[in-house]
Amino acid sequence: MAETLFYHLERRSLEDVLPGLVEKSLERGWKVLIKCESADRADALDTLLWTFNDGFLPHAQLGDGTASRQPVLITVEEGNPNAAAILFLTGGAVPPDWCGAMASELTRIVLLFDGRDEEALAGARAAWKAAKAGGHEVTYWKESPSGRWEKQA
Repeated sequence: MAETLFYHLERRSLEDVLPGLVEKSLERGWKVLIKCESADRADALDTLLWTFNDGFLPHAQLGDGTASRQPVLITVEEGNPNAAAILFLTGGAVPPDWCGAMASELTRIVLLFDGRDEEALAGARAAWKAAKAGGHEVTYWKESPSGRWEKQA
């Protein structure tokens, strides 16, 4: 079962948080899959990763080059075409079947959600319940006033 982390974004945006988490994942030697809810979000994250930290994070969108060779792959599709160890779910992207093969093959699943959006909160709560029911180790992280991530549950 995948370790599953829920990141409640209140002070910073997805665009402020995601690149650093991707960078840390790459430092661990993990391939990364970023699943977006829309092609527009995928395009925006693609641009963001090309300009991150006055450099770039090596990545591609699904359909650009050979998916299996990409250290970071951005997609709106189902599946794990780059054999990633970690899956980031952004903007309400639908999680994999919590009892399915993909969820059990991943090392970590990270769901990032906007705490100021009622629909995103409801989706995160439903995903939390489903992940727990699927037997995943689930943790909830929230930003402190100083901007550090603190484990809440």
